[in-house]
Amino acid sequence: MAVNKVGVLGAGIMGNGIAQVAAQAGLEVKMRDIEDKYLDNGMNAINTSLGRMVKKEKITQADADDIVARITCTTDLLEAVKEVDVVIEAIPEIMSLKVETYTTIDKACPDHVIFASNTSGLSITELSSATNRPDRFIGMHFFNPVPMMQLIEIVRGFSTSEETIGVIRDLSSRMGKESILVNDTPGFATSRLIGVLQNEAIHAFAEGIASAEDIDKGMRLGMNHPMGPLQLADFVGLDTILHVMENLHAEYGDPKYRPPLLLRQMVRAGHLGRKTGKGFYDYTKE
Repeated sequence: MAVNKVGVLGAGIMGNGIAQVAAQAGLEVKMRDIEDKYLDNGMNAINTSLGRMVKKEKITQADADDIVARITCTTDLLEAVKEVDVVIEAIPEIMSLKVETYTTIDKACPDHVIFASNTSGLSITELSSATNRPDRFIGMHFFNPVPMMQLIEIVRGFSTSEETIGVIRDLSSRMGKESILVNDTPGFATSRLIGVLQNEAIHAFAEGIASAEDIDKGMRLGMNHPMGPLQLADFVGLDTILHVMENLHAEYGDPKYRPPLLLRQMVRAGHLGRKTGKGFYDYTKE
């Protein structure tokens, strides 16, 4: 199956990054979000990212212009999935919202269209059951920031076909990414591991064991992590981290996945990390 056009649902941090790397791979992209302001923010992020690449002479300005020209924005969900080969969903980590979205687009898309969810922990098998194409449903878990991170975690649902896996492996490669294949379990491989680390880091911070800066510095310099767990949590979004940990705790029933109270309080206060200006660090002065 040839993939020439993709629909990207969501223009947030993950969605606009996915749209960018897809367009860089020469694909025609339709990026959808619920309001124009989110689409504008997404395109601004893409232009900023491409601008950095031009400045570093990784691409030319003409290349950047061509990449942007391959991205069409829309607030119309059905328009976003019209005449595409693959739909990549990158909306909030809320099962009911994702199910509602897939139920709607399943009726509008031809049978050959593959649905790929960027979820970092929700069940691919459960999501696929909202459609009539469980064999053409798969997880395509990108990492943040998408243009820089080299990995895509491909998640095989209970009914995902080998053909679908092959198409998505090829698509990942075209986007310049390495891929790993994991079976559908809560948290897959990567979210399950990083979730425990971030949970422990938040507990350590809440208990006053060390400052956020020193916890992160310890992991960067002592464990050779490129980014500390609290800085990474801010980067991903504390609301997203909370959704992931709540899902892991509900699925496994293991207290090691229980979200720290501090994380809940920060989310309730609207301190979601970089995207709101405040999290474990203050970004308002940047």
